Amino acid sequence: MQKDFDTFQSGLGLQFNDPALLRQAFTHRSYLNEHRGESMGHNERLEFLGDAVLELIATHFLYEKYPKLAEGDLTAYRAALVNAVTCAEVANAIGMNDFLLLSRGEAKDTGRARNILLANAFEALVGAIYLDQGYEAARQFINKHLFPKIDEIVRERLWQDAKSSLQEKVQESDGVTPNYSVIRETGPDHDKHFIVGVYVKDTLVAEGDGKSKQEAEQSAAREALDKKGW
Repeated sequence: MQKDFDTFQSGLGLQFNDPALLRQAFTHRSYLNEHRGESMGHNERLEFLGDAVLELIATHFLYEKYPKLAEGDLTAYRAALVNAVTCAEVANAIGMNDFLLLSRGEAKDTGRARNILLANAFEALVGAIYLDQGYEAARQFINKHLFPKIDEIVRERLWQDAKSSLQEKVQESDGVTPNYSVIRETGPDHDKHFIVGVYVKDTLVAEGDGKSKQEAEQSAAREALDKKGW
């Protein structure tokens, strides 16, 4: 089905000089495997660029917003603000899910697997905006759609070390220490995503995902805390 990317960009107040860049931001590698005639590339290089642009802009934003915070707290805030969970939430909110170009197999993915695809596409979109219109346009886009999340992150203490909190709770309730194990890995070597499970007495309590094992473990710990009502 032909995607109407003009509808997407006009809905967000964007106007790409190079519409092919916008389309590429939504194009997953698997889609090209089924559409060999496509001349454009997939979105992994744009995602690589967008990840760096996003981190720089987020760092500058937090540095100015919280002038009295120490480096360690700023780093924790940033990790919570730009992680895969938050990026996927924003991608969903701005309607990116309806425009992803995926293989038939990938298109069937739901839940956590789909959220990883959305987070990647969001970063690719940031990269595309940066290439097409420059740093300031990318900053305005992120400022409008992502940065409002910081108030919830701070209010709900989502930036805290969830693994430490979970360990304390589990030791109090069960007298053991939770352990973590990689359930599966997705993505190419240069852009791995990890699905990690957290276990208590060999029972899987929750799963989490991230671009590193450490990020995925934190995500799993947060999910476990939510499930346990802690």
